[in-house]
Amino acid sequence: QEQLVESGGGSVQAGGSLRLACAGAQYTACMGWFRQAPGNEREGVARVYPGGTSTFYADSVKGRFTISRDLAKNMVYLQMNNLKPEDTATYFCAAGPGSACVGGLRVAPFNLWGQGTQVTVSS
Repeated sequence: QEQLVESGGGSVQAGGSLRLACAGAQYTACMGWFRQAPGNEREGVARVYPGGTSTFYADSVKGRFTISRDLAKNMVYLQMNNLKPEDTATYFCAAGPGSACVGGLRVAPFNLWGQGTQVTVSS
């Protein structure tokens, strides 16, 4: 059964870095990272095209976060630098059809989700 498993979350101070990993990334899927803070809706953070060459970022993380994938290892990563307290959330890895990588970054097209990993950034 296909599944996604995130790892790498933790607690850091503002300005610090974390690298999230997602195991089980599907070779032909659009892969994305999303986050959800308590009381907020789930929002898109970044996505990477099936070939691994085209990426998209939310404005709030552009220039600080980098998404990448290792096709041979079925892994997707999210390198997060210069973290801010407002980045605090549960981060989810998700897979969707190739069409999910067209246009912006919306929750709906993604149909396989991991269980999430907590990221806490203190000021």
